[in-house]
Amino acid sequence: QGHSGMEKKRYGSTSCRVYSWYDTDVINFGVRPEKQEALRLKMEKYGLREQDILEKFIHGGGPGGQKINKASSCVYLKHLPTGIEVKCQAERSQLLNRFLARRILAEKIERKVLGEQSEKIQEIEKIRRQKRKRSKRQAEDARCQESARRGEAPPGLPV
Repeated sequence: QGHSGMEKKRYGSTSCRVYSWYDTDVINFGVRPEKQEALRLKMEKYGLREQDILEKFIHGGGPGGQKINKASSCVYLKHLPTGIEVKCQAERSQLLNRFLARRILAEKIERKVLGEQSEKIQEIEKIRRQKRKRSKRQAEDARCQESARRGEAPPGLPV
């Protein structure tokens, strides 16, 4: 355990550092306070807690040369309850990548939550359409039966 809020854990063959906001009050990601607050509120809104996130730092790859290949600036997050994984190496700064990875994770969870709600809404709309169609059909049948009793041609047909 190095600095407060950071503990080193071993998972299989890789070791990773697990950071938690609840240990350090607030992690300063080096971004504007408004952005950081917006992320915190979004995480709170969807029940995304720091203690549910597994965070690993791995060597990056791709263009960027020695700086990217040697430094562990690539951030890997896994939300343990949902199993959603995010990997971010958009910037050279590990701190900024940590912020961006959390933002991506929050967006993925938001899409998952809203997607489930959207499916429910679509199902409800489908049932409404079916009921509307059924009631129209029943009304049409009732009019036809009424006109047949009176000996008239059914409505909508030429006489």
